Order: sequence, then C-alpha cells, then structure tokens
Amino acid sequence: MSTQTRKPNIFSTPYLTRMAILVAVASILFLIEVPVVAFYKLDVSNLPVLLGAFSMGTVPGLIILALKSVIGLLHSSSAGVGELADFLMGAALIVPASLIYHGNKTRKNALIGMAVGTVCMVAVGVLANKFIMLPFYMGAYHMDMEGILKFANVGGVDSEWKLLLLITAPFNLLKGVVLSILTGLIYKPLSPLLHARIQ
Repeated sequence: MSTQTRKPNIFSTPYLTRMAILVAVASILFLIEVPVVAFYKLDVSNLPVLLGAFSMGTVPGLIILALKSVIGLLHSSSAGVGELADFLMGAALIVPASLIYHGNKTRKNALIGMAVGTVCMVAVGVLANKFIMLPFYMGAYHMDMEGILKFANVGGVDSEWKLLLLITAPFNLLKGVVLSILTGLIYKPLSPLLHARIQ
C-alpha cells in the first residue's frame, strides 16, 4: 500500500455514522453485566470500541470509548468514578492494540496488539482499583478495607493487595481475553460494514 495515500477525514459523514452506531451498541452492552467474582461484573461494551479502533484508527476508537463513558454517566451509580475507571482501562486496551495493528494490518499483529493491550489493561485495572475505585467505595459506603474485603467475600483474600492481585488482575485478564476472542471471531465477518467506502 502506498505511503502517499491520503489519510481519510475521521469527521467525514461515513466515519461519524459508523462511530455513532458503534457508540450506540457499546452503550447498550455497557448495561449488560455478568457477575463473575466478588463485586466484579463482566461486560463486553469495549467490543464495539475495539472494532472501531481496528477499522478506523486509534483516535476514532478513543472517541467511541469516551462517548460510551459519557453516556454511561446517565445511569451511573458511582458518581462517574466507575465510568472514569472504565475509560482508563478501556484506553489501556484499545491504544496499544490499535497502534500495533495499524503498524502492519495482519491477523498476527491484531492478536499481538490485543495481547499487549490486555496486559496493559490488567496493570491499569489494578492501579485504577487501588487509587480510584476502592477509595471511592470506601468513602461512599463508609467502610474501611476490612469492610471491603468482607463484602468481596472471597476465601483467602484478606488484604488489599491480595484483592488486587488475586481478584482484580485475573478478572481483567479474563475480560481482555474474552474481548480479544470475540473481536477475532467477528471482525472479519463484519469487515465489509466496518470498512464502508469512505470518500
């Protein structure tokens, strides 16, 4: 592919239309959660975000992610704190996955990108929970860490770092793996729609 190819305008009507559709799907999926462990629930709302980032680029992917988080504020139960953490973890997955894939658009690079993104999401997830989510919930529900651990109710998890490393990290690893598998399965079949002709 020629390096002289003009970059498409991400604010063109076709791009904006696709982004709007992916934001709508992501926002709906954001409402569907499956309890996994402790107070962690799995959702796949970042699936449309990944699809958008792979098909249109990193910036459109981040725009889709940001708009999904903003819409999530309409039904937030965490005063926006959960949406902030979700955005940070989503960006940690999306940015490396998209950049690596767009460096050389091959299936191998897509898989490598999602693997790297998943590792980044696990790391950011641990930090976001330690410095954002756990302090928020302790303040909102007037609990100390012991109260949080009792609420989590997971045998053997009796300290903050055990919660983060034995529950939070594996949960986000699972989430990244699920998103990567789903993206790998549906990206190719949806490719004609995701790559609609753009000026």
